[in-house]
Amino acid sequence: MQKLRLRYAKRGPLRFTSHRDIARAFERALRRAKVPMAYSQGFNPHPRISWIGASPTGVASEAEYVELQLVEELEPDALVHMLDAAMPPGLDVLEAVGVPVGADGGSLADRMEASLWRIELSGVSPDTLRTAFSRLLDAEVVEVERLTKHGMRTIDARAAVVTGRVEDDPAVSPSAPPGEACGILVVVVRQLTPAVRPDDVLSALRVVAALEPPVPAKATRMAQGRLDDGGGLSDPLAQDRAARASAIG
Repeated sequence: MQKLRLRYAKRGPLRFTSHRDIARAFERALRRAKVPMAYSQGFNPHPRISWIGASPTGVASEAEYVELQLVEELEPDALVHMLDAAMPPGLDVLEAVGVPVGADGGSLADRMEASLWRIELSGVSPDTLRTAFSRLLDAEVVEVERLTKHGMRTIDARAAVVTGRVEDDPAVSPSAPPGEACGILVVVVRQLTPAVRPDDVLSALRVVAALEPPVPAKATRMAQGRLDDGGGLSDPLAQDRAARASAIG
C-alpha cells in the first residue's frame, strides 16, 4: 500500500463550494482517472482519503491538503497529471509527495499549526486597515461571536493572530476596480479550537476599530504549516520530500 500527500488549490467560484461537495468532486476525479485507491473494509467500503484542515466555505485557497492510500504504486508526478486532468475547473492539484513505507514523520495534521491568509478589502484604504489592525494587535483580548450549529458562540479572535502586515501596492490588488482603494491584510492565524477564520478576524477589526468594508472581503489561504520563531510557516511536505529522497538515495 502506498501513501501520498497532495496539495491542491480551490480557486474562483469554487471557493463557494462546501467541503462535502469538494470531497465528492475529488472522489469522482479519482474514479475518472482510474487511480488504484485502497478502500476501507466493511459493508459500505470508502476510498482511504484523509482530509487535512479543510478551508471554510466562501474562501479560496492555494494550500489545501489531502492524504491518499493506494493499492498500487504510482509516481507522484504522474498522479498529479492524471488527477488534475479529471478535476473540475478551479480545483487544481499542485503537488504530490510519496511517504516511504515505515517513515515515522508523524501525522500531516499535526504539522498544521497555523495558516497564512490574504484578505482583500475593496473600498477600504490601506491606511485605514493598517490603523485597525494595529489596534487589534494592541488588544489583549478581542471577543467576537460566531453562529454555529449549536447557536451563537463567543471566541477570542486576538489569541489566534500571530503576526500580519497591510499591503498597499496597487499591483497586488487586482480584484479592486480601477481607482478604488483596496487594503490587503496578510495575516498568520493559529489553528486553535475552535478555529479562528478570516471572517472572525474581520469581526475583530469591527470590534476594535468599527471597520465595516462596503463589500464582502475576499480571503485566500496562501499557506499552512508549523510556526517558526519569527511567525513564519514551514512547508508541511518538506519532511516527506526529504524522507523520500533519503529512501531513494
